[in-house]
Parts: sequence; C-alpha cells; structure tokens
Amino acid sequence: MSMTHATPETFDRNARRALADPILHRALRNLADNFVVRRRNVILSVDDWQGLRERARSIKEETLLRLDKYLEQFTENAAKAGTTIHWARDGKEACEIIVALVRATNAKMVVKAKSMTGEEILLNEALEEAGIEPVETDLGEWIIQLAGETPSHIVVPAIHKTKQQIAELFVEKVGIDKTENVDVLTQTARKILRERFAEAEVGISGVNFGVAETGTILILENEGNIRMTTSLTKTHIAIMGIEKVIPQLADLDVFLKLLPRSGTGQRLTAYQSLITGLKKDAEDIGPDEFHVVMLDNGRSRMLAHRVTRQSLACIRCGACLNACPVYQQVGGHAYGSVYPGPIGAVITPQLIGLSKAKQLPYASSLCGACREVCPVKIDIPELLLHLRAEITEGSAGGTTVKARLKPKFAESLAFKMYGLAWSKPAWYEFGAKVSRLMQRLVARDGKIGNVGGLISRLVPPLGAWTAWRDAPVVAPKSFREMWRDKENDAR
Repeated sequence: MSMTHATPETFDRNARRALADPILHRALRNLADNFVVRRRNVILSVDDWQGLRERARSIKEETLLRLDKYLEQFTENAAKAGTTIHWARDGKEACEIIVALVRATNAKMVVKAKSMTGEEILLNEALEEAGIEPVETDLGEWIIQLAGETPSHIVVPAIHKTKQQIAELFVEKVGIDKTENVDVLTQTARKILRERFAEAEVGISGVNFGVAETGTILILENEGNIRMTTSLTKTHIAIMGIEKVIPQLADLDVFLKLLPRSGTGQRLTAYQSLITGLKKDAEDIGPDEFHVVMLDNGRSRMLAHRVTRQSLACIRCGACLNACPVYQQVGGHAYGSVYPGPIGAVITPQLIGLSKAKQLPYASSLCGACREVCPVKIDIPELLLHLRAEITEGSAGGTTVKARLKPKFAESLAFKMYGLAWSKPAWYEFGAKVSRLMQRLVARDGKIGNVGGLISRLVPPLGAWTAWRDAPVVAPKSFREMWRDKENDAR
C-alpha cells in the first residue's frame, strides 16, 4: 500500500490547508464536545486528583533517573517467565527484528493491535515490503488503513473523519450498500476482522506499561481486539518503548486511575490485559511464543538533558491534544508526524531531529492548557521553549546541548539596550520620544499594520508580529507627561 503523508517540514502549509477544511472542523468539534467534558466530569470521582498526578510524576522521574536498573530488572523477570527479549537501537532495527520473527513462522498475514510505537517505526510499510500483510484490528486504525492515511490522534486515530466519510469509505473498499447506520458499519467491520483473527498465526501489539518487578506488560483497550490479537495467535510480538517501564505492580494503581480518565473520560477501560510470559499449561489460551522488542529510537538521547527527559514520562493519553487550541483547529495530520498535538510538537523534533521538525515547537500558543491536563505533569511549554531556543541557536541535533545556550550578538545587544532604556527614567523618556518619531514610518490609522520591506528586515520581530496581527502605537504622551501637564494646568 502506497501512502503519501504530510511532513513536519511543511507544517505551515499543512495547517493552512486544514484551516480551510470545514468538514475537518466539524469532526474536530466532537473532540471538545466529548472527551474534554467527559474528562472534566470523571476526575471528580477521584478524591485526590492532584495528589495522583504528583505520585505519577514522582514514579516516572524515579524510573527515568535509574532507567538502566529498571530495564534490566524488567527484562530479567520477563525472560524468567518465558518472554524472549529483543533490543532495537532504532526503528529500522526494530522492523528487521519483527519481520524476521514473522518470517520464521511462515506467516503471510499478521493481525495488529493499535500501537503508536508501531506507527512511529513505520512497521506496516516494513511488513508490506517483506510480502507480509498487516491487518489493523482497532476499528479506528482499520478505517484509516482502508483510507491509506495515518492516525490523526493518539487515542482515536480516525477522529478527523465524519460518519458520512466512513460510510463512503466502506462502500468503496468493502463493497457494502451505502448506509450511515453506525450499527451496520460496526457489524461489517467486526465480521471482516473476526475472519482475519481466525486466519492469523501472528499478533503484534504495543505496550502501555512494563512492570520491572514481575516482567509483566499491561495493554489497555475498549474493543477486545487486543485480547484476541494477543491470545488467539500462536506468536505474540509486543513493541515497547524503553520509557514504558515502571518499577512495581502496585504503581499500576496510580496509572490506571489517571490514564483512562485523562484519555477517554472513563473510570477504566473495558479491557486490561496483563501478560506475564507464556501460558503455564498447553491447554491454556495464549501464544506459544511471546516476544518483546525493546525500542530506543532516540529515547536514550532524551535522557541526557533535564528538560527533555520529562518527554519520556508521557503515557500517551492524548489529553494535551484534546485541550490544545491549535490541535482543535488543524487536527493531527497537519503535524506530519505520528505524534501530533503539544506532545508531538516536543517528541517529534527529538526523535527525528530539529532540522526536520523545526516548525513544530512553534505550533503552540504557550497557553499552558496542555500542562494543566497532563496526568503526569509534563511541563510542555517549558519543553517547547527549550526546543525553540535550540532552533534559534542552530543546534540542529537537538536535545544534546548541556551547556547554557548563548544568545546571538545582535539579540544580546538589543536586550542590553532595552534594559538600559528601562533602567533610568531619563533614558526611558528619550526612548519613548524616539519611538514616537520612528513609528510615523509604519503607523497608519492609529495602529501598526503589516510591516514589510526594508523595515521588516531591519527589525525582524516587528515584521513577524505584524504579519498576523496589528501592533499598538506608542501613546502621544506618557503618563508622566500627562501628569505634569495636569499639575501645570492646576497652577
């Protein structure tokens, strides 16, 4: 299947196209109307929501600071239970491992549960190139697979599609009679996918959490397709980012209260699959082989810096997308990445490099809504500003600068002059008078509109600001001058 996608390099163009799409806007309105309201209501059922967030953040910080220890503990305990562990330095190596495992079974088709990590490494493309058919079994993922698209949301991959669009897609790709009856569409998908479950010998899934204490993985879902993917097939392959590990089984109590409420506004998802190694008896349900592919793919690099390290605390709930005013207007595809929204704007540049995704850290109003709803209290605005600083200073590698960033000479000089002007009343008054004179070159009808030409090149911030909004003019008189005038009139 050949797919063409937007890329992070073209975010500006992608966003403009999305802003002009009324159908997309109608679909995205469901996001705010449903998940945001449901989340707000369901967190009221928790006695100490902020305390849970603090606890989750603490667990993640402890784990990331000693990640080598917990990864070793997880892999040792998983291996003892019969799990085969594989290590992948990047997406290419992970795909090679998975393709080799599937080929060893002689399977020509695999069923796949929803996995953002699988999307990250372009697993479907790798399987297809090897002559293996991947079949997505999550309803949303299956819909976008039929459409030849990528997910537009971390939790609900087909949120950008309307019911009418999905109905038309089923008519074209599946061959059913035209209908917009949701039950008919759902039953059609269920019938087709159950046939594929019955045929498949290999199932591939992601991992929500890996427990170091027991070597257990946890996968959450609402549809039951993951349960079938991981139990009906003879071989189960799970892809796990190395940041997904947590220390103890008891820690799941915290995350199981946070993730469903933050992601879908539920107290708990319909299914929670805890898998520890292989089945104990041959008669039990479950695969004969269980493989976990531990993926780095740039995550170790994020660990090196205090600010970027917190990116790895993300539990992929999607709450920051639902709250983000930018995402609500342009949707996920505009980001050109498997990880859209605020968290995608900070993760993607670190995974693929700032040179390829330098527009994404600017895809934010810095309103802080993402920080307020994040269940593990990731300071996304801080991350965005950190990445913007690296872009400005030309650190194309990204997330590798440990020393304090040094501002450019022109920027440093400008701020020194600004500080000088504001530090002494006489200098401030002189600067205000000069500004009043200079603004005559650009002010029209009491405002400073779109500034272009030579002035925009001499003062880039002014040109960038007025490209999208008007700037206020300097008042004809300062407050001090008006006060003096009033005193003089009183005499």
